[in-house]
Amino acid sequence: MNNQTLRNQTDEILEQFIALVQAPYGDFQAIGLLVNATSDPESMQKMLDRLFQTPWTQLAFRERFQLGKIDLHQLSLLPPDTFGYAYGVHLLSNGLKPVELKFTKSENDYSYLMTHLTETHDIWHVAIGADTSMEGEIKLQAFIAAQLHFSRFALAMLAKNFLKTAIHDIDQADQRLDALTQGWIMGKQAKCLVGIKWNTLWEMPLEQLRTELYIIPQMGYFANVNRVI
Repeated sequence: MNNQTLRNQTDEILEQFIALVQAPYGDFQAIGLLVNATSDPESMQKMLDRLFQTPWTQLAFRERFQLGKIDLHQLSLLPPDTFGYAYGVHLLSNGLKPVELKFTKSENDYSYLMTHLTETHDIWHVAIGADTSMEGEIKLQAFIAAQLHFSRFALAMLAKNFLKTAIHDIDQADQRLDALTQGWIMGKQAKCLVGIKWNTLWEMPLEQLRTELYIIPQMGYFANVNRVI
């Protein structure tokens, strides 16, 4: 990447980053523009090369695996300790619906990754135990940053939320920094979640799923930290 290209990319990232900081939470158009600005080929290829070290991720990319239609009513009939039940309740209690995206198999690997991450976003929320509060979103973003390694977008989203915290919600800084730390450690410890065929795991007990994927809660540690003044 030559100097002029780097300057142009930096200017574009900064422009879209500032626009997202100024936008209300949940502005998907602004988020999409930041995705585009941070999607440089070099870091994307590094990210994909790292992900492809995991066999099930490789397979998902070859097959262009998608979740397909999800019946929340059927999931709500599963035993309460199951992963599928927890996912169904998560969506229903938050007034959400499963994301259904059409993907052309001829599209490139990065486009597929973005599609896959979008349609599994709420699944990751449930898998790692992150609610839909800002702390929960930060926990998930930190987990994603740890899993994707070279994602400029994941780091930019974390930076955006902490700049918003500094401007608007400084009284929430302690909880949000704890959420960042929890998500980062959990993401480093866990197996790669990209490419998992979640729709084959609905009937598995949620705690068993977390155990098998090395998703280890960190909340207890932070709740018992003794601060020295």
